[in-house]
Amino acid sequence: MVKRKGLGVMSGVVVLIVNRVLPADPTAAVGAVLALTAHDRTRSRHRFMAEDGTPVLLNLPRGTVLRGNTWLSNDQNQHVRVVAKPEPVVVVTAESPLALLRAAYHLGNRHVALEITPDCLKLEPDPVLEASAEPVGSTHPSTPPPLPFEPEAGAYRQSDPHTHSHAHNYGA
Repeated sequence: MVKRKGLGVMSGVVVLIVNRVLPADPTAAVGAVLALTAHDRTRSRHRFMAEDGTPVLLNLPRGTVLRGNTWLSNDQNQHVRVVAKPEPVVVVTAESPLALLRAAYHLGNRHVALEITPDCLKLEPDPVLEASAEPVGSTHPSTPPPLPFEPEAGAYRQSDPHTHSHAHNYGA
């Protein structure tokens, strides 16, 4: 691949290469919109196709997790807006906040990607997990049409990666 100022050529096709995550800026001109599933938003180095057909190559720091409405840019300030692509999910609702909390606890123990809202939980379709959520305190799993899925980053994943320039001395 030949690279020039935020663009590259792969197999004769011009590719937009983005290498920075920016804060959302409603005044910025959007060059392309990239609709990605929750899984795709965990890929920091991958080629995708924008909604307008523009090939976009992510060249982000490893471990970067993108959220819906994240803005990306390259060295020439060409902007790409990432949106959460609707995908199949199971929505778990409950008759009480305590029942929903119990369901979140049990699903969390399974270490699954889980979106937590005040009124429901969303997870990827899995018959075993759906069955395990049913007996937990009046919960009601359902499979609606595809929805945007924004799972929690989890205790070990950072959605805004940063580096440390200082050393840690843990009693050594």
